Amino acid sequence: MTLSNDIVASTAPRTISTPLTNVSSPDTLTADATSSSPAKSKLHGRAFYESIGSPKFILAPMVDQSEFAWRLLTRSFMTSQTSKSLLAYTPMLHARLFTETQKFRDNHFQPLRSSLPSSSIPELDETRELYLDGNPILDRPLTVQFCANDPDEFLAAAKYVTPFCDVVDLNLGCPQGIARKGKYGAFLQEDQDLIYKLINKLHLELDVPVSAKIRILETKEQTLAYARKVLDAGASILTVHGRRREQKGHNTGLADWGMIKWLREQLGKEVVLFANGNILQREDVDACLQETGVDGVMSAEGNLYDPAIFAEPPRVGEEGREYWRGKDGKGGWRCDAVYRRYLDIIYKHILEVQGLERKPLYIPSDPVPVEADAKAEVVDGADDGPPRKRQKKEKREKATSPNLLAMQAHSFHLLRALVSKHHNVRDALARCRAGDIEAFENVLQMVELVCAEGIADYDRTRGASWEDEMERDERLKATAENAKGKGEEEVAEQGAEVDERYESSLETVRKCKRPWWVVQPYVRPLPKEALAKGSMTLSKKDKAKLEMEKDVLVSGGHTEVEKSLSGKAIDVPKDGLVCG
Repeated sequence: MTLSNDIVASTAPRTISTPLTNVSSPDTLTADATSSSPAKSKLHGRAFYESIGSPKFILAPMVDQSEFAWRLLTRSFMTSQTSKSLLAYTPMLHARLFTETQKFRDNHFQPLRSSLPSSSIPELDETRELYLDGNPILDRPLTVQFCANDPDEFLAAAKYVTPFCDVVDLNLGCPQGIARKGKYGAFLQEDQDLIYKLINKLHLELDVPVSAKIRILETKEQTLAYARKVLDAGASILTVHGRRREQKGHNTGLADWGMIKWLREQLGKEVVLFANGNILQREDVDACLQETGVDGVMSAEGNLYDPAIFAEPPRVGEEGREYWRGKDGKGGWRCDAVYRRYLDIIYKHILEVQGLERKPLYIPSDPVPVEADAKAEVVDGADDGPPRKRQKKEKREKATSPNLLAMQAHSFHLLRALVSKHHNVRDALARCRAGDIEAFENVLQMVELVCAEGIADYDRTRGASWEDEMERDERLKATAENAKGKGEEEVAEQGAEVDERYESSLETVRKCKRPWWVVQPYVRPLPKEALAKGSMTLSKKDKAKLEMEKDVLVSGGHTEVEKSLSGKAIDVPKDGLVCG
């Protein structure tokens, strides 16, 4: 299997060598356009979808997590033939801040080496040097997503990004408290007339198609009417997240594929429909396509834990040094291999420096790495003498690139299973700071060492080392204890009555569990399961919030205040808040 390593190894940012599509003149890119008809002829709906290759794999918009480097990493695991089957979304951008504040644009969307101008985008030509976002060689097809509640602001923001993307998307799915406060995301669903105006404004006046991402409502009929309103306004693509607005935080639960399947049947095949929810592994992508009949499947959290989620695994015997397969035939992409790819992308495309010369990753046919020698490389100044006086480190310039700011969060997602066992790696990663590439390189060396040790131990014991770890897994013990005393007929009878996916996450854990040196999904306990087993307790305050459908932020998330041109403070979601 030939992977798209050429994406990682492609040339550095360059001047435009091929004509850009969707490039408008300054007159059509000003914020006060008043045309009541489309600015120019453009494809719509299925015709547009087919023109970008009919992608069936969709990388979700994730706040501060679906930035350029991560999109490039995800694409790198696909073959050169299938890489165009991936449609990626940018993180959600705030339309008003994007329109009014140059600093916000510079820090969140970097298609050119120079800043995007403050009033209009001039005609692009071969003298303008492309950089990252929307690069036609590396980062297409691409959707740029905004949250907005004012049609004019939405259009003004969209016109900045039009030359660098294929679609502009309206976020109608963010369920967080800041969205309620700012009246955007899922909190626009009570004002569907405003939603119609937002989408229709771009449909009529923007040079690229507009799409939207919604959540389901209480009933099928309400959701269908909502979807039709969005499509009637001019959305070329509709993404449906199969959870309601209140399904978040402690109450996330499972997405309803049945609702999405019903929508597919009611809306007809002419509508381009994407599904979102319950995607943990590649098998789930295929299952969702089969069960719902949608055109494409979107992955958010599943992609964060395994950026190769859309890729086909190599055939048996063709694993190479990046993919590991156990004696039971199950496997996955190695943590050290994925993390190495990620850092190489940061070196080449973000820092634009020569990557380090690296030894080939360990496989069992190699000599077992010498632990002492390897640790000497990652422990700074380790020797037998007295401790040296700590040197004052040179103060680093504060990182502003979204690609550097996201590195620590991405690292913890990628290495979640590994750092839960190797706390020294976890502690080293916790000390990393944005822009300190040496610290992240140090973590990589530690990861390579422990992965080599784990794989060597598995090979030496013929898998017994991992089987022992599986037997000690507390969560999986609960599965075995729950099944004790049940005969095959009883289990089969229960399986006929209840869809296990909607009752317990434990079997999903067993299905997804891989050795800690392999990237793998994190399976969250379902709300009923976590509360019933005592693994999660809610305070009276939290219980009251859930009952009243108040907003509980996703663990690890926070907001920061940005100021608009008018000086108004606006809450913007940051790390940990995966929107809609």
